[in-house]
Amino acid sequence: MERDATPAIEAIGLSKSYGSNRAVDGIDLVVRRGEVYGLLGPNGAGKTTLVRLLSTLVPPDGGTARVLGHDLLREPGEVRRRIAITGQFASVDEDLSGRENLVFLARLLGLGRRAARERADELLDAFGLADAAGRQVKEYSGGMRRRLDIAASLIRTPELLFLDEPTTGLDPRSRNQVWEIVRALAAGGTTILLTTQYLEEADQLADRIAVIDRGRVIAEGTSGQLKASVGSCVLHVRLDDPAQRAEAVAILGAALGGEVRGAGDPRAIAITLSSSAHGAASLAALAQAGIGLREFSLGGPSLDEVFFTLTGHGTEPPTAEEAPVRDGARSA
Repeated sequence: MERDATPAIEAIGLSKSYGSNRAVDGIDLVVRRGEVYGLLGPNGAGKTTLVRLLSTLVPPDGGTARVLGHDLLREPGEVRRRIAITGQFASVDEDLSGRENLVFLARLLGLGRRAARERADELLDAFGLADAAGRQVKEYSGGMRRRLDIAASLIRTPELLFLDEPTTGLDPRSRNQVWEIVRALAAGGTTILLTTQYLEEADQLADRIAVIDRGRVIAEGTSGQLKASVGSCVLHVRLDDPAQRAEAVAILGAALGGEVRGAGDPRAIAITLSSSAHGAASLAALAQAGIGLREFSLGGPSLDEVFFTLTGHGTEPPTAEEAPVRDGARSA
């Protein structure tokens, strides 16, 4: 069967304001069916507000959008029947067991008793939670809760799944488990809109990425396209003496004419180069000035460099300015 050629999401000029804060400022967006589309941006950029708009949780102030071929304003019920959403924090009942949570939600969605139990057991097994199915959720680890929360969104397999910061607060092992779940869902044909503060996560999972800042899309493309847009390579150096960093930045800036920036490490410097051949000239300029190096590396730009170059700042953890989706808006 051929895949529907209409986009999963098509938004034109979408906007939303809260008082004087224009959280979403005329966003145009096209998400193809079957892809993982990443929304990457700093805290307060408008990512969560955009998810709320597209999932019908809040109405837009302006613009139009179609989700899975249905008008966001005129056909919200049709949209809700085809989507699911998982917020940053687990929205399951901690006093119920994992199985009880899934059976309860399945019954709310109209499944009969037997079908609800069967679907719950299928999901518990698929998400590696079968052994903990009878335990109260309050006894689960953070990674287990996150897997259960995503499983709850899939009682009825959605055509489009919104994942808002799905691995916030998880340890690396649990994060990798969630990544594998996302990959499996995408391989099964579910379209996924993913918001994340983790640059590596967008790099690992997203087919295409939109960089959002101050409510606007400022760049879009594959990870490779975004990296290529900021330069061919990046030189990272760590100095012997952190007191020489200002001098080293000035020398590299004068020698190369590119953007030189520091990092949290007082010994570290990074500079984007138009050609790898300029790397040797950079190191020679530092050596000639008597600036010693502990280590250096030359490689392609990461999404961190892309993000910093495009926005002029890094990502920060969420605050109340862009509140996460806490309530479990499920497939309707």
